[in-house]
Amino acid sequence: MRYFTTLRVTAQPTTPPPPALFEAIMALGAEATAAGALLDTAGLMPSAADGARVHSVGGRLTVSDGPFAETKELISYAIYDVRSRDEAVEWATRFVRLHQEHWDGWAGEADVLRVYEP
Repeated sequence: MRYFTTLRVTAQPTTPPPPALFEAIMALGAEATAAGALLDTAGLMPSAADGARVHSVGGRLTVSDGPFAETKELISYAIYDVRSRDEAVEWATRFVRLHQEHWDGWAGEADVLRVYEP
């Protein structure tokens, strides 16, 4: 089963991400890739600059900047191919934990969504 995960920052840290965080992320990514679980991952540009939200309200389509309220809200994604929801949640939890352990002042959350595969 494929799962799409996003990492959102909920309180912008006052310091830039430390090198130790990047090293830990690279190690976790290598582990997930070696396990055959990680299919793709990347950081995302601020959505206000390069993103859009297409709304359908009352039969009318409207396009606005976005799709997120804060330009720094969404910062990365990963796509996992795993056996269960629990396994996807475990990988996402480990990723969030790295941020907590290595970046003082970091607060955020991950969303884990199963990808529909007909």
